[in-house]
Amino acid sequence: MLLKNKLLKKEFIITSELTPPKGTDCSQMYKLADKLKSKVDAVNITDSPMAKMKMSSIMAAHLIETKTGIETIPHISCRDKNLIALQGDLLGAANLGIKNILAVTGDDPTIGDHPQASPVFDTDSIGLIKTIKQLNNGTDHNNTPLTAKTELTVATAANLGADNLEQEIEKLTTKIEAGANFIQTQPAYDLETIEKFLAKTEHLKVPILIGILPLTSYKMGNYLAQQVPGIKIPPSVLSQMKGKGKKEGIKIAHNLLEKAYDLIDGIHLMSSSQPEVLLNLLP
Repeated sequence: MLLKNKLLKKEFIITSELTPPKGTDCSQMYKLADKLKSKVDAVNITDSPMAKMKMSSIMAAHLIETKTGIETIPHISCRDKNLIALQGDLLGAANLGIKNILAVTGDDPTIGDHPQASPVFDTDSIGLIKTIKQLNNGTDHNNTPLTAKTELTVATAANLGADNLEQEIEKLTTKIEAGANFIQTQPAYDLETIEKFLAKTEHLKVPILIGILPLTSYKMGNYLAQQVPGIKIPPSVLSQMKGKGKKEGIKIAHNLLEKAYDLIDGIHLMSSSQPEVLLNLLP
C-alpha cells in the first residue's frame, strides 16, 4: 500500500533515512534499501545534509525505487536552487514516479565541504510547501497553468525539543496550512518531551512521526545534548550510556518506543551513518 494511503487511513507508519553516496558507487545504498524494503513504509533520501555534497536526492531516490521497489521521500532543499530550478526538479521527480517530498530550507553552505558555494534561498521550506501545493493544483509558482499537475505528498520537519516550543508550533502550523501532509520530527529521548509536543500539536490533525536516533556512545549523547539545538537528552539517559555502546542505545530506544507506541502515529528512524543500528532497531 502506498504511503499516501496509509497516512489517510491513519495506520502506524515507519520511515527511515538514507544518505546518497559522495560518488557514483551506489552498492551500499542499494544493499541497505533492499534490507529495509520489508521493514519500513518509505525511506527518506537526504539532500546533501550539513551542506556536504552528495548525489542528487531525486536521482538517488529514483535509482533506489527502480532497483529495490521501496517507496522514497527525497528531501528538497531551498539552499542550492532558485524557484525555477526547484519547480523543474519537482516536475521531473513526479514524472519519474516519485510520490513524496520532504521540503527543507537547507543548511548554510559555509558549514559544509564547499564553503565557497553560493547560497540561493529564493524561498524557505514554507514557501516550497506552498509551491508544491500549487503544482499539485495544476499551476506554477506564478499561477501559470501546467500541462498536467503533480500528485506529491509533502512532509515537513519539526523540532519537538525546540527551546522556544511555542514559536516552533506556530511555524509548524503555518507549514500545515501551506499544504504539508505529515510531520517527521527531530529525535526524542524521553516520553515527557513527546507528550508535551503532541499535546501542543493536537490542532494540526495530520500524522506525526516521532524521530528516533539511537545513541551509539556516551560521547555521541553528550555531543547531541550540548551542540545540536533542540535535542534534549535527559541526564538519566546520558548516565545510562556511560561506558556503554550501541547495544545500550538500541535498548533505550526500544524502551521509549514501548512507552510511546499508543500515543504516536509512527516513527522516523535516523541512523544513516551507522545503518546496522537502524536495522537492529526494527523488528
